Amino acid sequence: MLDFKKYKSLVFDCDGVILDSNKVRAKAFYNCALPYGKQHAEALEAYHIVHGGVSRYVKFEVLLRDMVKVRVTKEAVQHLLQQFTTEATIGLLKCDIAPGLKELREATPHANWILVSGADEKELRSVFAQRGIAEWFDGGIYGSPLNKDQILGRELSRGNCNMPAIFFGDSQYDHEASTEAGLDFVFMSQWTDMKNWQGYCEEQQVAVAHGFEEFFEEIDHENR
Repeated sequence: MLDFKKYKSLVFDCDGVILDSNKVRAKAFYNCALPYGKQHAEALEAYHIVHGGVSRYVKFEVLLRDMVKVRVTKEAVQHLLQQFTTEATIGLLKCDIAPGLKELREATPHANWILVSGADEKELRSVFAQRGIAEWFDGGIYGSPLNKDQILGRELSRGNCNMPAIFFGDSQYDHEASTEAGLDFVFMSQWTDMKNWQGYCEEQQVAVAHGFEEFFEEIDHENR
């Protein structure tokens, strides 16, 4: 059982944690790469799933440099980024918001909430504002082009992410980045697309929760 009263900052990944958007992202990567051929589209989609939480900037560079084997240019990457944003935003505005999240926000007024994602920062802020949940993240909404290690390091150094803090994620990178930064970690399994996450969490002794409703039930039980 988590003692939420001790945490000064709660840090969240977006896709698969706050929003049921992993399939939205995977489809968008596939469609962006499809003009280069179905083989490369499937390869990029698979790479995206394995490297959950990694910036799209990196993934598109991998597509061009390592898969299609063409020179990576700013123009080519920018075209893919624009296409991806258009493709993904429609789905992000429609997909489910994690059940229990609102209740958890109400139950943790003492802690600031921070979003740390591999998705584009401007896109995230726009989507969260349109969906009426941006105000929940009073510690800020952050994403690429910086990666999660850089964002966590910056927010810790400027005193925005206050220790003790806990990170809620659904990928190996989320676990590695949060652990490296000194945060506690919970793997959220409800919408993850990580392969063999059960084996990884057992091997690494990672705490696992299905969804945020579990935490609200615990808090509600404690307050009775």
